[in-house]
Amino acid sequence: MRARSTAFAALVLPLLIAAAASADTPAPWTGDPVIDKTVSIVDKNFWNPAELPAFHDAVRAVNASGGNVALNTDTATAETRILSALGASHTQRLTPDELDYYELAGVFRYPLRDTLKAVFPPKGDVTYDGIGIASKVIDGTRFITDVYDGSPADKAGLTAGDEIVAADGKPFEEIGSFKGKAGDVVTLSVRRHAGEQPVDVPVGVASIDPQQEFVDAIRNSVHVVDSDGHKVGVIHLWSYTTDEITDVVNRALATGLKDVDGIVLDLRSRWGGVPPEAAESFVGGTVDMQAIDRDGRVHYESSAFHKPVVAVIDEGTRSSMEILAYTLKKAGIPLVGVPTAGNVLAATAYGLPDGSILELAVQNVLIDGQSLEGHPVMPDVTVPFDVRYAAGADPQMDAAVAELDRHLKPTTD
Repeated sequence: MRARSTAFAALVLPLLIAAAASADTPAPWTGDPVIDKTVSIVDKNFWNPAELPAFHDAVRAVNASGGNVALNTDTATAETRILSALGASHTQRLTPDELDYYELAGVFRYPLRDTLKAVFPPKGDVTYDGIGIASKVIDGTRFITDVYDGSPADKAGLTAGDEIVAADGKPFEEIGSFKGKAGDVVTLSVRRHAGEQPVDVPVGVASIDPQQEFVDAIRNSVHVVDSDGHKVGVIHLWSYTTDEITDVVNRALATGLKDVDGIVLDLRSRWGGVPPEAAESFVGGTVDMQAIDRDGRVHYESSAFHKPVVAVIDEGTRSSMEILAYTLKKAGIPLVGVPTAGNVLAATAYGLPDGSILELAVQNVLIDGQSLEGHPVMPDVTVPFDVRYAAGADPQMDAAVAELDRHLKPTTD
């Protein structure tokens, strides 16, 4: 499986490089190796040099006491402060106690290859022990925000919106609660409804390759529902950062979703990486093509869907997934949900001295001559969704299916 080296590596983009910080504006040094390496990388590679003075001011501010930044504040807090001064998406530091660290390391395997060999010896193969969920602290309480299709969490019956109270009776940690427990069972105490007593859910822990997990989750998301007499196909694009996902999508369109009346395309994603031609499969702009090996194995190189499509978007729809949403909307495909993230810069990743990862925006991206950074793609049908205590409900998906039904009904004069 080949992961793309930047969030938009599948796109042929002009490289927009402006002059680096001028020689008479030296980067301020702090004495902290992580901060100092970050400053050096940002000065040389950040896409918009006009923001560097504010960045340098932020570095000086966290180092106001002089000497090592650790005397003033911890490295994580300092990194957050200085990077936020750049005012850009795709710009953050991630550490091994965060789920995003592993998922992003999988996305950027090639540019991080040297760092990953040290963190994941001997070959740098990215894995972590987990159950196939993403979670978020909202107003001081941690909730499951995503359950990957076909994951151990999915099979155990966990749902988006469940409040995580504890893991094996201890405070929950995204990585720490499962680390070293692959093949074992962890009991999550969850609260499905506000104020109720928690229930214990035993979940098997697996060793997870994050990129393969997304491929499998997309494949497992494909299903057909009956709605108002129509056969509605559903596919969830959790991410699109490997070439294998193209085959999964094309195979689904050519086989499992071949005879449906319409499709709901779920773009509420975790990461972008979508190739620019991806929209063609859903707007009928390509031909069907399969390549067959001598052993009979079929590779679905391209497939076209020529029936109605509705897409679901939310604030998790970001990066090149937003470009896909924009392209679909321009082609007349209705979007249901809430505005996308407005985070559309191209990025790559760098290893830092402590094994953490710096994701950094290195290119601006123009779509139809305009930047989508800070300009979310808007839904045609607005459906808010507070995931907390959703208990399996999904009003955005329900609205998308209803919108598709509306387009499938025959018109009368």
